[in-house]
Amino acid sequence: MVAQPSPLVLTMGEPAGIGAEITGKAWQALRHYTPGDGPVFFVIDDPARYRRFDVPVTPITHPAHAGDAFAGALPVLPLTNPVTPTTGQPLIDNAPAVLEAIEKAVKLCAAGLANGVVTNPIEKKILIDAGFSFPGHTDYLGALTRGLPGASASGPVMMLAGPTLRTVPVTVHTALANVPTALTREDIVAVGRCVHGALRTDFGVEDPRLVVAGLNPHAGEGGLFGHEDEEIIAPAIAQLRRENIACEGPLPADTLFHAERRETYDAALCMYHDQALIPVKTIDFHHTVNVTLGLPIIRTSPDHGTALDIAGQGVANPASLISALTMANTLSGHRQRFSQT
Repeated sequence: MVAQPSPLVLTMGEPAGIGAEITGKAWQALRHYTPGDGPVFFVIDDPARYRRFDVPVTPITHPAHAGDAFAGALPVLPLTNPVTPTTGQPLIDNAPAVLEAIEKAVKLCAAGLANGVVTNPIEKKILIDAGFSFPGHTDYLGALTRGLPGASASGPVMMLAGPTLRTVPVTVHTALANVPTALTREDIVAVGRCVHGALRTDFGVEDPRLVVAGLNPHAGEGGLFGHEDEEIIAPAIAQLRRENIACEGPLPADTLFHAERRETYDAALCMYHDQALIPVKTIDFHHTVNVTLGLPIIRTSPDHGTALDIAGQGVANPASLISALTMANTLSGHRQRFSQT
């Protein structure tokens, strides 16, 4: 008998949001897949949460049981922490269960029992109120995997990946007023190295091409609109080129994302959060995926929030979660093949 490949593991996310609804809908859309053929997954959650969505569930005790159960029911690995039923109103009492799902998912991947982690959206403020000390998923996953073989020494990097565009913010959750002082040559170089490596190992791009957006209008226009492009970004690009990384820029961000230009590169490094997220979400909001690079495990997430305002109404769109599961499955395959070359 040929051993089945490990499944993906999906976390519960914020129980007051749309996580359970889109998880059930994603299973219904993907249930025809078999291990090795598509994104077979199980979710770490309270099985009782799926009764209201008429989704059949099968509680499992080990990830290896997910493949056999997947066609007939959503495989659920039960939590040990209780989950208080709630819709649209996050409760601080649910924070331990939310974090348990993330921690357990990482441990299962690190142990080789799951091929990748896909995370449902969380409510960061509720977690922080409960004592969570990280600004978000990405930083927390970096801490959980620090020191594991394959972890990036410079920490994780966030990529937004859509069907025709991949963008990476160098500064992430930084107030716009603070970006010019937060931006450093070292950070741009570190992010460029990480993206270049991930494009090869996880996306199967043999010779990655990067472009780098300028910070200021017209990429500074020779210092007319600021000096960061000349003094910070350009030297970082020069360093990446010395390391044989194909890298172009700094380029005006306003002409970097139209259809013809997107065909000339594999990923765009952007200087701040909205510069990276606005174009990729505008082009294809429902199929954009948040990918964490620089981790020793595969991690993707739908690129939307908990949608508390529509929770419980049955109208949530599962497209981004389906894309996140499909992409995690693809990235896992690329990484496995790359490690064998």
